[in-house]
Amino acid sequence: MLLTGCEIIMEVLAEQGVDTVFGYPGGQVLSIYDALYKNRHGIKHVLTAHEQGASHAADGYSRSSGKVGVCIATSGPGVTNIITGLATAHADSIPIVAITGNVPMELIGTDSFQEVDAIGLSIPITKHSFLVKSIDTLAFTLREAFKFAKSGRPGPVLVDIPKNVQVSKTEYEPMGLVENIPDINADKQLLDEAVKLINACKKPVIYCGGGVINSNSTEYIQPIVEKCGAYAVFSMMGLTAMDCEHKRHLGMSGMHGLYAATKTLTKADLVLAVGVRFTERATGNKAKFAENAKIIHIDIDPAEHGKNIDADLKIQGNLSNSLSYILENINNKKNSEWDKEVENYKQHENKNRKVTALLMPWDIIETVNKKATPYTNIATDVGQHQMWVAQYYKFKMPRTHITSGGLGTMGYGMGAAIGSCMATKRRTVLFTGDGSFGMNLNELATAVSEKLPITVVIINNKRLGMIRQWQSRFFDGHFMATVLDRKTDFVKLAEAFGAEGYRANSIKELEQALDRAFDINTPCVIECVIPSDEDVLPMVPPNGSVDNMIFK
Repeated sequence: MLLTGCEIIMEVLAEQGVDTVFGYPGGQVLSIYDALYKNRHGIKHVLTAHEQGASHAADGYSRSSGKVGVCIATSGPGVTNIITGLATAHADSIPIVAITGNVPMELIGTDSFQEVDAIGLSIPITKHSFLVKSIDTLAFTLREAFKFAKSGRPGPVLVDIPKNVQVSKTEYEPMGLVENIPDINADKQLLDEAVKLINACKKPVIYCGGGVINSNSTEYIQPIVEKCGAYAVFSMMGLTAMDCEHKRHLGMSGMHGLYAATKTLTKADLVLAVGVRFTERATGNKAKFAENAKIIHIDIDPAEHGKNIDADLKIQGNLSNSLSYILENINNKKNSEWDKEVENYKQHENKNRKVTALLMPWDIIETVNKKATPYTNIATDVGQHQMWVAQYYKFKMPRTHITSGGLGTMGYGMGAAIGSCMATKRRTVLFTGDGSFGMNLNELATAVSEKLPITVVIINNKRLGMIRQWQSRFFDGHFMATVLDRKTDFVKLAEAFGAEGYRANSIKELEQALDRAFDINTPCVIECVIPSDEDVLPMVPPNGSVDNMIFK
């Protein structure tokens, strides 16, 4: 079958099970958009307000569905605009294929109109980047992009396609869904050693990261915890690896983790760390991290072994297979003294919650939690509200927590909520702050155009809250460029975009607004006004430990 490059793009997307792409048209992708107009496979294109929104939407789509998200951008500023989204996905190992147009091959390097070096820009923040120089390699390259994106440790892949390749013709041979590159299975001797260590310990902890979610290995966490009498603690990216309301789920540990989770990790005599990177926000002072414990680190990516924490036992391999083997071979046991110790740590939780008539962040999150179902997608932006959600929201299902962990991208949430909602066809809540929302609120237009059931909950303290918190705690209260106090009326703004808007100053007003928002299948914005100087607590100071955790 003789097809143009653009027609081949459509065929390969359909082959790989793509039903939705997010993008924005421009000069060097007009031929691709013409093919989208004509495409016989019915691939839905979602026009975002900005290319960054498209890449974040592809990211949210992937996180919620487990599939590869796809975005399209033109050359030049189109490419530079998606870079933040690709870097966000790369930091959290999220599979995306980004298709970008470029000037014809003969013009590359001539500073042609809207020309940038897409490959040079993207190499540091993608798993792989391809420049397609010939129509004859286009189909193969696109298939390789999908294979690389979803295999092993997943991540974003960019495919840059010059205009002449898009319009040239070649013979196209259909193929099916590309298979993943087979994962390395963990060495059985190492797994047996892990089993011995788990069986011998008295204070076990399982520490789960985003790799558990990405590898679809969550089904093993709770059974392992219950079988060996362990407790589970989580990085922010791993929070949905287990039902948050299980008595052995201690929540997030680290800088803004819960006291019981961070303390338990410190006092453990064995830590089974799965799919985690041990970043400085999670570990604090590395010399004091789990200092009493033997550490077993299982990860698909050997580059993570010893990068931040030098584990006693390093195991590279497929997480599902490794956890399945461990579950089958560890002993059933109880650790009654450990249970008593951890229960005592739990008694210290929520000591910092103020009793006040004012609307507080935990009130907002817990009220939404009560109204939502276990399947409601919860997206966040980045900042104080993100940490409060991690602390207080009771996630019950994997892939329902959509947040930027590694890069910490303010403005991520609106695009991600759109992608998540479209992937699952389920109601989605975006928790955001007035600072983060201001960065990409233009994507509210996309949500309205697509008639998506997205409820945006703005936790408005009229501040860049997290930065101000650091200025207060560590910079002698030198408040510089963190007092927003903007005159923006978010209710009127929502209405101007075509959404519904409400303002809540109390739990009762919030409940009424949520009842309305959850009763309609279109976007709604709820502004929740909270005190301006409320900090996210507890907090482990930079390079600190649980011994100097701040509670007030």
